[in-house]
Amino acid sequence: MKRAGLLVLLCALSISWGHPAVFYQPEQVHIAYGDPDDPSQMFVVWSTANDTTTSMVRYFAMGSSKVMITEGVSRKFTDGGELRRVQYIHRVKLTGLTPGQKYQYTCGSTEGWSEMFSFSAMKSGTNWSPRFAMYGDLGNINAQSLPRLQLETEQDKYDAILHVGDFAYDMNVDNARVGDEFMRQIEPIAAHVPYMTCPGNHEMKYNFSNYKHRFVMPGDELSDRMFYSFNIGPAHIISFSSEYYFFIYYGIVQPIEQYRWLERDLAEANKPENRAKRPWIITMAHRPMYCSNENKDDCTKKESIIRTGVPFLHSLGLEKLFYQYGVDLTLWAHEHSYERLWPVYDRKVYNGSAAEPYTNPGAPVHIITGSAGCQEDHDKFINNTAPWSAFRSDDYGYTRMTVHNASHLYMEQVSDDKGGKIMDSFWIKKDKHGPYPNREWRVPDSDKFQFHQKKDRYTQFSIKENGL
Repeated sequence: MKRAGLLVLLCALSISWGHPAVFYQPEQVHIAYGDPDDPSQMFVVWSTANDTTTSMVRYFAMGSSKVMITEGVSRKFTDGGELRRVQYIHRVKLTGLTPGQKYQYTCGSTEGWSEMFSFSAMKSGTNWSPRFAMYGDLGNINAQSLPRLQLETEQDKYDAILHVGDFAYDMNVDNARVGDEFMRQIEPIAAHVPYMTCPGNHEMKYNFSNYKHRFVMPGDELSDRMFYSFNIGPAHIISFSSEYYFFIYYGIVQPIEQYRWLERDLAEANKPENRAKRPWIITMAHRPMYCSNENKDDCTKKESIIRTGVPFLHSLGLEKLFYQYGVDLTLWAHEHSYERLWPVYDRKVYNGSAAEPYTNPGAPVHIITGSAGCQEDHDKFINNTAPWSAFRSDDYGYTRMTVHNASHLYMEQVSDDKGGKIMDSFWIKKDKHGPYPNREWRVPDSDKFQFHQKKDRYTQFSIKENGL
């Protein structure tokens, strides 16, 4: 009878965890950068069904036989669903890594170890060219871009991944089993390349508890505030939560605290000595300020909350803040499509010139990259495109970015529907970075633009030779 009772217990635990009962075996392994200013740090994070006596990472530099061991902590996570499922999420911060060095590692405890993974520590200094893959809205179902991203990770194409909100659809579903499966799905990427994130609306359940517990970010180890920044090569990257503006029943002071932090962070990044070292300021958050999709999302409204702030009061709006502090590039998702904007401020186009709109632009450049693949399908576009919209596509895919140096940044959009074809590409070139100068508005005349139609939707919006 005792043996039968034990068997029943083991079966119950197995069902609760969602796969055969291996209670101490690490899974859902992923990494992220450590201290925002220290390239010698890396977080290693994983989950176990039961707690373990220790949380350890064993690692060594490639070509070396010296094995190092670093211990960390575990944190109990109880999902808010009906079953109140429990798992333990382990966090270890590796320090003293040699910049640019490749390491192999395994994580776990004496009760069980993960397979061997590898990563490269961040290179030091600013004289190198970090490479990124960027996307949002990647689901557990129909994660179409994931196989290609896995292959490119194996080919060492990226230094970091930027996931711009909305994971799994949703991580809390089925008592967080969908979240577990999603974290296992991205492990072939996220265990090898720092997986840098921001929250989206699909993470909101139980006050974003799945997101807050599963991801560890630099300067925000417990994800209790969901905003942070970090330096990489010649770029300063800022991640923040657009969701504070929409789920105020979780706390009305959150958007205020975030806005104050954003202003302090931007002011620090704009100090002459800091802007000289890292001239590119790039932001990422889930819900865009602008979009030309056929729905009623915030970005379709003339008075977007993200852009102009709290209705009627016009406080906490981010567009003016980003303009004043010279943000170069803003990354968004939420819309299940890709859209590139002309340099824009206050709904007006500020192209550098007719021939080279992204050379010394007069306002931030916006990119929406929310088409990685999920079960909610694409978001359609309106037919009459606004003057600030430069290119649109609803193919499944993702964005690549390389910050080449202080003056040149390259971006391209990959279509997974078309076997990895580059659907769109452009350079941002700047002789000087900093706050945008006050200047006369550059309002495009409608007869200086033309539409290019594909199938039954407008997909590109370009300037004629006699444009601005």
